[in-house]
Amino acid sequence: MLRMIVMDSKAQLTVDIIAKVVEGRITIANAAKLLSKSRRTIERYVKQYQQVGIQFAVHGNSGKAPPNKTPVSIKKAVQKLIQEKYYDLNLLHLAEQLATNENIVIKRETLRSWAHDIHHVKRAKRRRSNVRKRRERMEAPGLMMQMDGSPHRWFGDKKHCLIAMIDDATSEVYAEFFPSETTVGCLKVMRECIETKGVFKTLYVDRAGIFGGPKRCNFSQMQRACEELGIEIIFANSPQGKGRIERAFDTFQDRLVPELRLNNINDIAAANAYLKHVFIPQFWQSKVQVKSKQVPEFTPLSKHINLDDICVIKDHRKIRNDHTFSYGNKFYLIDSPLKHSIANQKIEIRNTSKKGFTAHFAGRKLKISEVNEPSKLASEDLAVQKKLEVLALIEKLGSVSAASRQSGVSRDTIHRHLRLVKQGGPEALKRQETPNLRHKNCVDKAIEDAVVQFSIEHPHLGQQKVAIKLSEALGVDISAGGVRSMWLRNNMNTTALRVEKSNALVESA
Repeated sequence: MLRMIVMDSKAQLTVDIIAKVVEGRITIANAAKLLSKSRRTIERYVKQYQQVGIQFAVHGNSGKAPPNKTPVSIKKAVQKLIQEKYYDLNLLHLAEQLATNENIVIKRETLRSWAHDIHHVKRAKRRRSNVRKRRERMEAPGLMMQMDGSPHRWFGDKKHCLIAMIDDATSEVYAEFFPSETTVGCLKVMRECIETKGVFKTLYVDRAGIFGGPKRCNFSQMQRACEELGIEIIFANSPQGKGRIERAFDTFQDRLVPELRLNNINDIAAANAYLKHVFIPQFWQSKVQVKSKQVPEFTPLSKHINLDDICVIKDHRKIRNDHTFSYGNKFYLIDSPLKHSIANQKIEIRNTSKKGFTAHFAGRKLKISEVNEPSKLASEDLAVQKKLEVLALIEKLGSVSAASRQSGVSRDTIHRHLRLVKQGGPEALKRQETPNLRHKNCVDKAIEDAVVQFSIEHPHLGQQKVAIKLSEALGVDISAGGVRSMWLRNNMNTTALRVEKSNALVESA
């Protein structure tokens, strides 16, 4: 059987020159110069040409599949996983997840070509051109921490906020999910960092009011806490200024969101557990966090400093002369022996949210108790109370006429109130009037019911045609505007609404 030999231009040139050498038309030295080969190689080519002919110029593996080629079945399986399971992962993350979860080891560039084949490639985020000079990392850990919050759909359909703090020198991160970006959340994340490493030097934040931005007229709780700890707050003039934390949020959104989805995490508690015990130790600390050559600049927390007294929401209230103060729309009474000496003085309120709040004066905790005030009567109850007072006046004076003259209420009204109390008690004195929902100029209820029924039976007729047909059938004068008013009162002013009511009537029948 004849076999077709396919050669490229380079192989064809080699065959032509070797054939001329065999025929004696050119020398081996000239053939070596023409092919840029050694004399020994040309001699080997001549020997092979004499043995097998022109086939010597074709490589033995030509037309054969490479031995290390990935099977087509694995390719199709990976493409199916990309479309159904790993559709929101980038290529590097995809390669890691396939190796970890599916035991399939594929190079990133191979995955790129397979993803292009099914027109499914997660594009990288378009970033603005780098027009600012790159700021180098801080020399040592603890010199600067960057902090911010990122509202995002991290898990589920509802937005939550990831509050994070990152070391500018090493990219060591402290983060936690919260329902929203609040002062309590920022204080909690900062406290975690201080308890783990110590007190840092500066905090780099944006100009949000929660950190004490320029729009605030007073100190924020974060500014107050940092001042008590000796931490300097630096405000960034642009998001790019605190680019370390902004880039960290990009990584979190790119990698953490798909992993939370793959692990079926839909609540804050599970998300925080996965973030602290899985994502940060396994990925962030090994792939993102760097080591610093300098000695950390964290200051150990002093023994006399209690974070429970600093990382809380603090307010101040003035004590009244009766030893009470108001907080959270409630009144509280001071039971401590100090109450006689702190009138008109300001006390400190420390609100821990979960545990409630405590009151302090000069570093001492005060004993307080809530004052239960009688609830205010509603306007209806006040009216009943006035009527009962008039009736009580009758018993006091012994005469309806005398009670009428003193109270200014007519005798007929007093007698009516007496009858109501005799029939139904004090509850009968409440106003029982019901508003008349139909105006005096409205058409009769029977005519309106006929219009509604006819409109449901013929939902596609307009108001003009309905008015004409019913005027002829009922013998009454009904205008098109009147028909529309009836439609509006019965919530059937559009064809779709009338058709819906007509279908509902048919189904019920």
